This record gives sequence, C-alpha cells and structure tokens, in this order.
Amino acid sequence: MAITAVSHELERRRAFLPVDGECRLDRMADRLLVPIANPETADRLLDTAVDLAHDRDLELVVLSVVTVPMQLSLEHARDTLDIEDEEALLADVVERARGYGVEATGRIRFGRDIADGICHVAAELDAVAVLVGWRGRPRRRDVVLGSHIDTVLANAPCDVLVKRIDRTVTDIESILVPVAGGPNTEFAAETAGALARAYDARVELLTVVPTRDDEQLTDARGMLTETSPSLGVVDSVTETVLEGDVTETILEQATAHDAVVIGAAENGLLRSVLVGDVPETVGREAESAVIMAKRYQGVSKTVWRRVRDQLR
Repeated sequence: MAITAVSHELERRRAFLPVDGECRLDRMADRLLVPIANPETADRLLDTAVDLAHDRDLELVVLSVVTVPMQLSLEHARDTLDIEDEEALLADVVERARGYGVEATGRIRFGRDIADGICHVAAELDAVAVLVGWRGRPRRRDVVLGSHIDTVLANAPCDVLVKRIDRTVTDIESILVPVAGGPNTEFAAETAGALARAYDARVELLTVVPTRDDEQLTDARGMLTETSPSLGVVDSVTETVLEGDVTETILEQATAHDAVVIGAAENGLLRSVLVGDVPETVGREAESAVIMAKRYQGVSKTVWRRVRDQLR
C-alpha cells in the first residue's frame, strides 16, 4: 500500500520525502500529527489517535523523522539512506488507521534533529495537536520527560499530548481528570471526554485542597463545575474534592481508574519546567495509563504561517 504525502519539496535546512500515491490530505481538515519510531510505539499511539480522530473528525498524519548525519546533505539523504523500514511501518499504520474509518496519510521527513522535524511539520500542516509517546524512564537532571519530548513541548506550534506507552491498557472503563483550572486542564478534560465516548467510560473530575475550609471548598467545587462542560457529552461524571497532598492524593485516587488525563501545570509552560512537578510525577508513578495535555498558548497560527513563508 502506498503512503501518501502532500508534495515533494526540499526546504531551507530540511527536507521532505513524499512516497508515491495520490495526495489525499484535505487542506481544510484539522490534523493530528502522530510521530512514530517503531512498531510498539505505533501500536500504543494509534489506538488513542484513532479515538481522538473519530471524536473530533480529525485527519491523522503519521510521521517518521529520519535523522541525517552532518556529513550528508539533506538534499542527498533520500538517495543515500535506507528507509525501507520507515516506509513499511508508515504504510502499515496508515492502512490500519484507514481500516478504522479514519482518514490518514504518512510522511517521512529528513532532518538533523527529530524534535525540530516534528515541530516544523506541525507548523507546515497547521496541525491542531501532536500526540507523542513517552516511556516513563527515570528522570535525568538535564531533561524532564526526554530530550525530544521536551523540545516538542516547548516549541510545537499547537497543542501537545504526551502518552505514556510503557504499559498496555486494552480497555478503559474509568478515567481520572485532576483539575487545577486553566487551559491545560480544559484541554485534558476535552481529551478525557473523547476517550470516555470511545470506550463508554465514566469520568471522575478531581481537585485537591490543603484544608477543607468553606472558602476553599467553594472555590474547588466551582472549578469542577467550570471544567465539566469541557468533557462534552459523557454519560457518567463524578466531581470530587479531597483534602491532602496534591500528588499523593491524585496517585491514590488513580488506582481506581484505568487512565489519567492530566493537564500541564500552569507554572509549567516555561522551557525549564515544561509540564510541572505534579503532572510529571503522576505521569511517572501512576499505575494506570497516563496522558499529559499541554494547550498551545504561544503566537497565533497566523504569525507562524508568516514566519514559515518568510523562510521559504
């Protein structure tokens, strides 16, 4: 099966490889970009990508970034490097996505850096979101989630979803959404709602307060009420306020759920922090599946397009 792509072009400092096939990308469609690197990553990202695509009527663009050594020019990379494995993997993932009734295309990109390649493709396609996989490895001092993911979180010109992929979850009956307010929480709730509709799952919205005084309880309940509409239509929604340490309480509550969808901390949008301590710890330590959500709050897509056009 042929992989389709938009065009064949060499750009300043980077290169695309289209593969033979009829162009199927709809220029008016909203797109979810899904970078993959191996079959295991692809399998565990595809289920979530398909669920989101069905719920939001998204077109999937499955991406493989091929790193090119400095001694080889990008212009000659396509004729020099062996990319049969990448082509075969993309073709398989695209075919399976279409088998689920989702419009999907594949794209190979040559570049010096994987994360930069992902961000540039997201900008080129005006993607609404990027879904990346994370193995949850122990943290190093110089990175948060991983060097590639950190760069995507910091620089992607769209929303970013980070799915922990070192655990296999075959069915989702319940989803926990920790609520802290703000656009990242809203995005997490939107994502959880899409998954809940796909699996007919129930959702628990949870916020944690240090003490149960009347003012804090009122504010917490108000925040849950404000967040609930972002779920969309979900059959079963529970709103819970608990007292205690935020991280410990979320992790304890997560044991009763199959998945946790958590927004990046509002103070975690700087490059040095990225997702924030609480979401990162939950992402590493929760026994359930975890998706971290970061809403894009940078320059508008219009500005991105102008910058992109000037670089051509």
